[in-house]
Amino acid sequence: MIRRLVLTVALTLAIVFPLHGQPRRPRDAEWIAPPEASTKANPLAGRPETVSGGRRIFADRCSTCHGNDGRGSDRGPDLTADEVQSQSDGALFWKISSGNTHAGMPSFSFLPQPQRWQIVLHLRELSKPSSR
Repeated sequence: MIRRLVLTVALTLAIVFPLHGQPRRPRDAEWIAPPEASTKANPLAGRPETVSGGRRIFADRCSTCHGNDGRGSDRGPDLTADEVQSQSDGALFWKISSGNTHAGMPSFSFLPQPQRWQIVLHLRELSKPSSR
């Protein structure tokens, strides 16, 4: 039992610590949402009261890799960048939902859909000058 625990801890440390201090992961130019996903409208758009929920979820689930301000880190890209912000809400929702293990982005499909849409709303807030 103790040997298994030591092995698990050692493997976890070997996976987690090499990520720190490494150059940013390259963006996956092939990671494009399908057209049917890109055209989905955010059902929470126009409801500013839902943005704060997205901020909390982002802080819990996303800031570890993308930073508290969404400007990225060695583990995740800058979400305030034009190449991210120019994508449709539906495309961002699809990427949050499906993930991209090749580029290091986990799937968040386990979150309820409204929470994933709230994250998209928060991403839009990050790009506003008052949020920077």
